[in-house]
Amino acid sequence: MSGEVRLSRRRFLKYAAGTAGALVIGIGTADAVDRPPPLGLLGDAWAQVGPYLRIDADGRIFIGVRDPDNGEGTSTSLARIIAEELDADWTRVVVEPLGLGVTAGNGEPKFTYGRQRSGDATSIPAAWADLRQAGALGRWLLLQAAARRLGVPAEQLRGESGMAVAADGRRISYADLASAAASIDAPSAPPPLKSPDRYHLIGQPAGDVDARAVVTGALRYAFDETIGDPVIAVLARCPYPGGSLDTAERDAAMKVDGVYAVIDLTPEQGQPAGMAAQAPALVVLARDTWSALAGRTALDARWKAGSTVEPAASALEQKALELFDDDTATPITVRADGDITSARKKAARALEATYFQPWVAHATAETPNCVVRLDPDTSVTVIAATQSPRQVYTVVQRMTGFRPDQIDIQVPRGGGGFGRRLEQDYIAEAMAIALAKKPDEIRNRPVKVLWTRDDDLARDYYRPLAVHRLNASLDRRKAIVGWHQRMASPSALAGRGTPDNRLWQSELVADALPAGLVPNFRSDWYALDSTLARGEWRGSPHVTPTFASESFIDELAHAVKANPLDFRLALLGDPRQLPYGARGGPLDTGRLANVLRLAADKLDWSRWLRSENGLGIACAYVFGAYVAHAIEVSPTADGIDIHRVVCVADVGRVINPMGLEAQLQGATMDALSTALNLAITVKDGRVQQTGFRDYPIAATQPMPYEIETVIVPSTADPSGASVIAVPSAAPALANAVFRATAVRVRRLPLLRELARLR
Repeated sequence: MSGEVRLSRRRFLKYAAGTAGALVIGIGTADAVDRPPPLGLLGDAWAQVGPYLRIDADGRIFIGVRDPDNGEGTSTSLARIIAEELDADWTRVVVEPLGLGVTAGNGEPKFTYGRQRSGDATSIPAAWADLRQAGALGRWLLLQAAARRLGVPAEQLRGESGMAVAADGRRISYADLASAAASIDAPSAPPPLKSPDRYHLIGQPAGDVDARAVVTGALRYAFDETIGDPVIAVLARCPYPGGSLDTAERDAAMKVDGVYAVIDLTPEQGQPAGMAAQAPALVVLARDTWSALAGRTALDARWKAGSTVEPAASALEQKALELFDDDTATPITVRADGDITSARKKAARALEATYFQPWVAHATAETPNCVVRLDPDTSVTVIAATQSPRQVYTVVQRMTGFRPDQIDIQVPRGGGGFGRRLEQDYIAEAMAIALAKKPDEIRNRPVKVLWTRDDDLARDYYRPLAVHRLNASLDRRKAIVGWHQRMASPSALAGRGTPDNRLWQSELVADALPAGLVPNFRSDWYALDSTLARGEWRGSPHVTPTFASESFIDELAHAVKANPLDFRLALLGDPRQLPYGARGGPLDTGRLANVLRLAADKLDWSRWLRSENGLGIACAYVFGAYVAHAIEVSPTADGIDIHRVVCVADVGRVINPMGLEAQLQGATMDALSTALNLAITVKDGRVQQTGFRDYPIAATQPMPYEIETVIVPSTADPSGASVIAVPSAAPALANAVFRATAVRVRRLPLLRELARLR
């Protein structure tokens, strides 16, 4: 076995050579510790070190994926980035999910894989910046080995589908070269990356690497994972924020066959939101799920509200309207350009609209769950679907005091994230139960915590309720010269250590359009008080304000008798780049106008004025991606039928077109379902929804038969994709309904999420 090779920190490349004919390569990122991987990086141990690839003597190429996959397709796309640079044979690639990479360094944890996070459109941009180097290094080493074998300069060789190929046609498989490549020293400078004209995987469609396992039921989700013979835990949680236990039939629960114990769980105090258990609870520990649930039913826990009772949505909405009308109320000004007051005085026409949006839950297909095996004073293993393994580590380390090398966090595939798995309350619950005093017969057994659907809906981190009031001033040429948007909501950042004057960042993007397009522009945010837990939801912070602004633009176009498409294109103006302080900037108005035109053309927008159906359109700039939706609907006696939905996206260079198409379709369906059906309501201080009967995910009707997608070819660096189609879908639907019903006073009575115009 060759010795360790230390490369400069600037390069963030590490590699180790192994015996048994294996070439092992890894890569870290800018915040990774500068240390080489261990020399024993072979077999099962390799997956504990970093996002590595390993080429075995049997020809298989193992690629580790560092970011969690909760349905976003990261397992496929990240692996293909490495495989592309390696010139691998994709049919020989085996993709393995990696757990958290963490080691100790100078008394602090060092995360050897860098930022591990998914579901917020960050995985692909981050991978594009560094994962290509892992594949490039592997290819360089293999070609060096082939050059020695063939007696030709390495520069005269190329990689091709898992082979080193010479100009004269001679070929050697990577499997035959792996052992020799493992003995070659690292290059003095990073190997060159491939030119895009040589890509054979990137840009070509590929099915999800887990697709067969998913559809056949063979894939093990987090819910299926276990360690040994775990004790099953279900919780009866207090349904009132700030509430407490009143009565419970503990003896009745203990009489249920299979129940071992009923213990109390008290949330840690002083921890940031999402990093500790949400509510006091009684935990039923049992030998199986059926016994645990039966024990919880027999427990018949009764709870009492705290001193502050969560108001109904209508009360919060009324408070928002009062704030808007109160000249003494002081909002946080997010952005201010020009003079909106002067613009309004000089305007030929001024319009105003108010929009309301409800609380919304995540309702992931797989509810939260977690398995913990705790060996006191020795180690802890945690298995859970999460979107942020590093936050899981923070919770586990805080609660156990263990060193990094004593903590093993495994991240299997999860059944949906949408921002819910960025919260670690279910991890903290599982750890608290593992650490709690229990009967001797189960004291050292692993613990598996399961949430039911009613648990999930009653104790989610909801997308905040929001109220918007927008004012616009138009000149005699029907151009928008003034825009004042006010938004009131309970911030999703409250209780997370964010300064009060920055709480708006979970609700708004300062530079989001039409900022930068209107000379006199102002965005204000008002904080509403709520005791409900709030968190990121698919498309935050774009989804909520985009609905209001894109709906209002249609209102303005209607008021001046303009084609909504032409009105938007005129607002965007000539192609140019606008400063954009949030992730993904600068913003290219030409690329946004292009997706608008393509969506309109695909739907045949020329029918807009004469069609008996309603055509609606909307667009958004989300984390570096340009997205537009065009939708056709017709009213029915029971509501609406959605006839066609077109989604156009420009995400820069596309890694996997099939995966991108799936993300666009899934996100669009999610947004439409939410708009048509979903709202979390509060009565007498507690959430009313308990399952899909009263939180109904949309059925076949009125949802469209298909989502037509158009992906814009581009050579720009890639953006993420998992959430980008959410923000513009609901306003496009709202605008289509508006057109179909020709209602101005109350434009969207059919859609719960869509605003009530005032």
